[in-house]
Amino acid sequence: MNVIHPGAFLTLHYRLAGPQGDVVNTFAGPPATLTLGTGSLAPALEQRLLGLAEGARATFELPEGEVFGQRNPDMIQWLPRKELDELDAPDAAYAVGEVLELARPDGQGTFAGVVLAVRGDGAVQLDFNHPLASRPVSFEVQIIGVMND
Repeated sequence: MNVIHPGAFLTLHYRLAGPQGDVVNTFAGPPATLTLGTGSLAPALEQRLLGLAEGARATFELPEGEVFGQRNPDMIQWLPRKELDELDAPDAAYAVGEVLELARPDGQGTFAGVVLAVRGDGAVQLDFNHPLASRPVSFEVQIIGVMND
């Protein structure tokens, strides 16, 4: 039976939840596939997977801040309308609570933020903290397959 080691290629179902409920849940759909150590999961979550065998099912309760760190007030920022138009669809409408996924200015991926406020001039206040920062996290896994090198 294969056991998870650093660098293992995994197929698994997982559920990541905070006090408000699920943030990610693959149990109702196709499983996730990933390689440990490539940043697909936070290091604190990957640590919990080490040593689990194919077929294992486990739930881990992690204390607030351990997985996604503490909330950082510097991660709450106002973006002017002009900058938003360059990063997103020009003249897009934004609503409080909406999650925006914006292209990085260097073209190397995306970043996401939650809309906290919209000003009359079109500027948007975004919270770039992870939604589970400063929160306890429940991590449930079912290991389907493990390939070690």
